Amino acid sequence: MQDTPDNPPRPSSGSMTQYLIVTLSYWGFTLSDGALRILVLFHFFSLGYSPFTLALLFLLYEAAGIVANLGGGWMATRFGITRMLVLGMVVQITGLLLLSFLDPSIGALASVLWVLAAQGIAGLAKDITKTASKSAIKVVSVEGDDRLFRWVAWFTGSKNAMKGLGFFLGGVMLTGIGFQHGLWLMAGLLAVIAVLISLSLPGHLGVGTASRSVRELFSKTPAVNMLALARVFLFGARDIWFVVGLPVFLYANGWGFWQVGGFLALWTIGYGIIQGLAPELVAASRRLIGHPALAAMVWAGGLMLVPVAIVLAMPMGPAVTVLVTGLMVFGFAFAVNSSLHSYLIVAFAGSKKAAEDIGFYYAANAAGRLVGTFLSGLLYQFGGIEACLIGSALFLLITTIGVARLPAPQE
Repeated sequence: MQDTPDNPPRPSSGSMTQYLIVTLSYWGFTLSDGALRILVLFHFFSLGYSPFTLALLFLLYEAAGIVANLGGGWMATRFGITRMLVLGMVVQITGLLLLSFLDPSIGALASVLWVLAAQGIAGLAKDITKTASKSAIKVVSVEGDDRLFRWVAWFTGSKNAMKGLGFFLGGVMLTGIGFQHGLWLMAGLLAVIAVLISLSLPGHLGVGTASRSVRELFSKTPAVNMLALARVFLFGARDIWFVVGLPVFLYANGWGFWQVGGFLALWTIGYGIIQGLAPELVAASRRLIGHPALAAMVWAGGLMLVPVAIVLAMPMGPAVTVLVTGLMVFGFAFAVNSSLHSYLIVAFAGSKKAAEDIGFYYAANAAGRLVGTFLSGLLYQFGGIEACLIGSALFLLITTIGVARLPAPQE
C-alpha cells in the first residue's frame, strides 16, 4: 500500500526501539545533571558563597557547552551517535568523580577553581550527550506530517521532567547521603547506562560525511543561523532569573533549601510536561496563524509580556506570591516556545549533516545560558529580582524579532 497524506509512513519497530533507547539513556543522564546543579548550588551556598560567586561556578559549565555542541555535532557525524552517547556518559562520570574529591581545606580560591574545572567537564558531557541524542531523533524518525514534531516534543518534554526530578533528588541526596556520596551514586548509574548503550545501539548510527574545515562547519543556512540567534536570547531570558536570582530571592524571603529545590523541581517537571504536549497546544494557533515559525513569533511575544507583568504586579501584593504565580505562567509559555524551537531546528537541519546543524544550534543555546547565568548573579547582586526580570523581557524582545524572520520549514 502506498503512503498518502491519509496514510502516512510509520516508523519501523527498529526505529522506535532506537528512539526509546536514546530517550531512556538521556533520561538517566539528565537526572544526574539536574541533581548535580542542586548539589553544587546548595552545597556552596551553605558555605557562604555570594550570588555572583555562585554564578561564576556555573560559567565554565555553560562555556564548555558551546565547544561541546560544535565539536559534538562534527564528531557524531564522523564517528556515529552511539560512540558520542557513550563518550558523554564517560565524560560526566569523570566530572562527578573529580568534584567528589574536592577538599575544602585547600582554600576558597583553589576550591572555586576546582569546581570550575569539574563543572567544565560536566558541561562538555551534557552537550555532547544532548547533541547526539537529538541528532538520533532526526536519523531514526520518519519525515512527514507532525510526527517529527511529536517525537521531538516528547523527547524534550520528558527530558526536562527528568531534570526537574533531578533537582529534587539532588536536594534529597544532599540531605540524606551527603555531597560526596551523592556524586558517587550518580557516577555508578551513568556507568551502567554507558554499558547498556554500547550493547543496544548500532555503532554506525548517524555516521555521515563530516565537514572538512571550520569554515564549512560554520556554513549554515540563513534559517539555522537566525534560529540559533533567537535561541541565544530565549534561554538567556530564562537563566537570567532561574539560575541564581530566583533561588537566592526565595531563600532570602524565608524559604528553606528543600522548599526552593522542590519549587524548582515542580516548575521544571511542569515545564517538561507542557513541552511534551506542545504539538496539541500549538495546533490551533498553527491553523489560525500559519506555519510554525509564525506561531513561534506569537508565542515568544506573549512570553515577553510575562516578566513585565510580574515586575508591575510585585508592588501590589506579596512579592513572593506574585513572583511564583507569574513564573508558573512563564513556565507554560516558555515550554511551548522551547518545544517549537526544538522542532524547527530538527526540521531545518540538513539531513546529511543533521548532527552538525543541531550541534551548532545548541552551541547557541549554551551561549544563551552562559550569558544568562552571568547576568543572573550580576543583576541580582545590584538590582534584585526585578532587574533579572527586566533583563529577561529585553532578551525575549530580541527572540521575538529573530523568529519573525524565519521561513516556513519544508515538512
